[in-house]
Amino acid sequence: MTKTYYSHGKLLLTSEYLVLDGANALAIPTKLGQKMTVADTDKLGIRWKSVPSNGSVWFEYHFDLETLNSKNFKSENPVVQTLGNILIAVQNQDGSFFGKANGASIVSTLEFPRNWGLGSSSTLIANIAQWASVDAYRLLEDTFGGSGYDIACATAKRPIIFKKENEKVHIEESTFNPPFKDELFFVHLNQKQNSRESINHYRTTPKADLKKEVAYFSELTQKIIHCENISIFKALITEHEERLSRIIKTPTVKSKLFSKYQGAIKSLGGWGGDFIMVTGQKKDMRYFEEKGFHTILSYEEMILHEPSSHH
Repeated sequence: MTKTYYSHGKLLLTSEYLVLDGANALAIPTKLGQKMTVADTDKLGIRWKSVPSNGSVWFEYHFDLETLNSKNFKSENPVVQTLGNILIAVQNQDGSFFGKANGASIVSTLEFPRNWGLGSSSTLIANIAQWASVDAYRLLEDTFGGSGYDIACATAKRPIIFKKENEKVHIEESTFNPPFKDELFFVHLNQKQNSRESINHYRTTPKADLKKEVAYFSELTQKIIHCENISIFKALITEHEERLSRIIKTPTVKSKLFSKYQGAIKSLGGWGGDFIMVTGQKKDMRYFEEKGFHTILSYEEMILHEPSSHH
C-alpha cells in the first residue's frame, strides 16, 4: 500500500522575531511544498530517499529501527542524525510507532530549492507528523524548535493569522488578499540566513519594552492585512522594517543592499537571507537582476490562495 502526504512551504509576512513572544503574525502558505510517499515493503526498517526539486536523489539511507530505538543513535552524517532524531521524537510521542513503521520505503520530494528558505524542515516535520498521526507542533518543539507558524502554513490553504501564547497556538484564516498583489514580488537573496545574531539582540530587549512591541506589531499586522492601497501598504511595510531594525540592531536590507530602489522592501522571516518582498512593476525587477539577484517570483507564482468554501 502506498500513501502520499503533502505540506506547503511558508513565508512570514509580519512580526518576525516578535511572533516568538505572542505577537499576531501574518503567515502565508506557498504554492510549492514537499511531498512524501510511503510504501509498505517486506524489508525491515525504514528506507529513506530525499529528492530535491531538480529530481536527482540527494540523500538515501536505511534506518535500522533497533539501532534507532537503542536511545543512543549516533551518525557522522548530519542529515542521518537529524532525520534519526525526528523519527526518535515520533517514537517518544507514540511508543508503537516503530512497530507500525517497520518495512516502510519513503520518498520525500521537495518542490523548491533547499536554499530558498520556504521550509524544507517544517514541511518535512508536518509530513512525518501526518504519516505517524502525532502532534506536529510537539514534534517541531522536540526537534528544530521555533514558533510553529511554519507548521501552521503546511496545512493552510490561504493566508493565516498566527499567534502563539503560553505554548498555545491560535490560528485564524486571514482575509489578506491585496487588490495590488500584481505589484508585489519576492526576490531571493541567494544566501542562507543564520539569524543567531539578530535573535541574540532581540533577546536582550527588556521585558516591559517587549510587551509594548508585541502589541505594536500585532496592530501593525492588522493594518497590513486590511490595507487596500499600495501607497499606504508601502508606508506600513517600511515602518515595520525600520521599527524591527531598531529592536534587533540590524540595518534594514534596503539600506544595506538596495538603497537606490524606488519601491518598498520588506524582509521576511529571519533577517538577512532567503526571500524579501518588494513593491513595484515587473519592469522594476530589472534593478535586482542587474545586481545579480535572478530568482524573482510574482505574488501569483509564490502564494497559495485557494478560494474559501464559505463564500
